[in-house]
Amino acid sequence: MDLQPRLLRYFMAVAEELHFGRAAARLHISQPSLSSQIRGLERSLGTDLFVRTSRQVELTAAGRALLGEAPAALAALERAAERARLTGAGIVGEIRLSYTPMANFEMLRVILTAIESEIPNLSVIPSELVSAEIPRRILAGEQDVGLALHAEPMSGVRSELLRIEPAAAVLSKRHPLADAPAIPLASLERETILLFPRELSPAHYDHIVAACERSGFQPRIKAIRNAPPQAMLARLHAGREVGLTPASFAFHAIQAAPDVVARRIIQPEILEEWSIVWAARGQSAAIERVLDTARRCATENDWLPAQSPTATSGTDSPSGRLPRT
Repeated sequence: MDLQPRLLRYFMAVAEELHFGRAAARLHISQPSLSSQIRGLERSLGTDLFVRTSRQVELTAAGRALLGEAPAALAALERAAERARLTGAGIVGEIRLSYTPMANFEMLRVILTAIESEIPNLSVIPSELVSAEIPRRILAGEQDVGLALHAEPMSGVRSELLRIEPAAAVLSKRHPLADAPAIPLASLERETILLFPRELSPAHYDHIVAACERSGFQPRIKAIRNAPPQAMLARLHAGREVGLTPASFAFHAIQAAPDVVARRIIQPEILEEWSIVWAARGQSAAIERVLDTARRCATENDWLPAQSPTATSGTDSPSGRLPRT
């Protein structure tokens, strides 16, 4: 049965006018054409919708039943068509956005606020995942866009650098290094460094290790397993260990942990790289809109330098204080 919206409109015009001539004039088509269309609709439904005489047109019981449902059905079809059009244009719909836990302290908030402002009818479903998991979920079609720290290349997944920021040491106020305005990387040679396990973010873990090795020492690392970022802060209260995190996480985290301080790492400065990732194929208009919004966030918040440096720079920061990133 081919019940087209056009046929429903024709039927409703005749049902309301109870006159084929007036209905045809209202629809701007010829009366013979309208009669033919209604006959076709009746054949499709297998029942008469109208009783026709030389003097009048009346609805049958089947016609009255269809008239009771047709307006709502036609409105639903029109809404569905409009939603499909808007979804195709990326104006409405859903986006599944995954993010690594440390993005939750600033980047995610900034991007979600911008999406809400720029694409208010687009629903974002956020999911917290570790960096290593984000590209795999996107490739499997379970996520649409992700914010990953030191995203690793993966066939079928595209990535774009969104932010470069310094790494910071997070440590207890009672730690001997806490009094320094900034901490040279070599000063961590005899310290225990808290990191999340390598399998959760291999590129980030290796990035930290490589920076330490270039400074002449093999870092002593303790991995925090199956714990949120707040667990690192809880451990650091004891004053014996040092956490290494992106500065945006460090700055915001210490606001809720008065016994913990953050200090930039210098000599050399360690630079952390955040990327936005998405599937190489099947990119929708909604995904493109989210990518454009994220790019604008990066530009407006100076997340990227004019010329992107390497992941670890040998240039000291002129100040050891943490920027308000």
